[in-house]
Amino acid sequence: MSHSAEPLPMTARASGPLRGEAQVPGDKSISHRALILGALSVGETHITGLLEGQDVLDTAKAMQAFGAQVERLGIGEWKVNGIGVGGFAEPEGVIDCGNSGTGVRLIMGAMATTPITATFTGDASLSRRPMGRITDPLELFGAQITAREGKRLPVTIKGAAEPVPVRYKTPVASAQIKSAVLLAGLNAPGETVVIESEPTRDHTERMLTGFGATITTEITDEGRVITLQGRPELRPQPVAVPRDPSSAAFPVVAALIVPGSEVRVPGVSRNPTRDGLYVTLLEMGADIGFENPREEGGEPVADLLVRHSALKGVTVPPARAASMIDEFPILSVVACFAEGPTVMQGVHELRVKESDRIAAMEAGLIANGARVRSTEDSMTVHGSGGLAGGGAPAATHLDHRIAMSFLVAGLASEQPISVDDASPIATSFPDFLPLMQGLGARID
Repeated sequence: MSHSAEPLPMTARASGPLRGEAQVPGDKSISHRALILGALSVGETHITGLLEGQDVLDTAKAMQAFGAQVERLGIGEWKVNGIGVGGFAEPEGVIDCGNSGTGVRLIMGAMATTPITATFTGDASLSRRPMGRITDPLELFGAQITAREGKRLPVTIKGAAEPVPVRYKTPVASAQIKSAVLLAGLNAPGETVVIESEPTRDHTERMLTGFGATITTEITDEGRVITLQGRPELRPQPVAVPRDPSSAAFPVVAALIVPGSEVRVPGVSRNPTRDGLYVTLLEMGADIGFENPREEGGEPVADLLVRHSALKGVTVPPARAASMIDEFPILSVVACFAEGPTVMQGVHELRVKESDRIAAMEAGLIANGARVRSTEDSMTVHGSGGLAGGGAPAATHLDHRIAMSFLVAGLASEQPISVDDASPIATSFPDFLPLMQGLGARID
């Protein structure tokens, strides 16, 4: 499982200025995809900067279970000897993806057009999350799927023996749906087409191109149309994983709200499909510099220099939601320290993440003195330049981003803020505590 059996409470207290360099971990989305595409290539893929959080380690174990050779060479350095498109072997046991919605959904897609059977499970949090949005399009390829009531884990997939290509319009803006369909389309003949009305993170398209697939993207009246030519021979590639902008959000926001802070965060991905939080923070008046822009592993990156800032509330439009869907919890924290309301629109997907993130953040922030209201698809935080209260415990609901968000809030609140269980943080940011303490954060 991706979290310990015993809860791990943590408490954050008002801190002095945060200073130093925050070496945040590699991007989780790209780490998952590097392992999977390495396994679907013929030959050795060398990966550096891989996130070694539990979510990604569970994907590495899954690739081994499907027959790829996966080996850790050093810190963040891995090699994958792949078995090619359509080469997955039937796993002997159940594939346990722990807490990882990205891992389980992408792996389902990668095996659904190979004539093998696999059963997928996960922890209590993942087992509550909807899988029908993935399994429904995979059945169109010819896969046979059984699941628990509500199309939830555990899920058993009998891969299509004679897959057919699919043309699929995603019902919601989700890179996981898009990526699962594209990975399934690798072993289908002809063209697999995905249409999305709103752009989502494009790591899968970038990496498929890098590994030798023929894939095109076109903007039409239907939306963003992605076309993949099936049955390529993927070529192994060196992959340099940039640092995760979602993980970087926590030291960045901490520096913005703790007076006197100045923190550098090097090598962070500036992929425009992942950049919504930083666009929003700049609109709020954040003092963030983007230095030394460059490209690493096919992704634009830059070094961030962040200073404590006086912030104002803004309205985040629905069209931006997909580019910052994982960052809304920490944005709701920074909104408490802004002047005026911050309105977050188009956030219904937060209801079905590791937890109902809208409900979790709303309850915890209100308990700690904030003014928050929500609807099914929006969340509004009425900022007053600080979090006057604090002092109340926050329930994390086994959600790593909820835990980190409240711990960051506690660094600048009047009273300490505790979380009931910080163990899920290991799924995405295993060095969160020592990294933050190294900057001067009072978290224990």
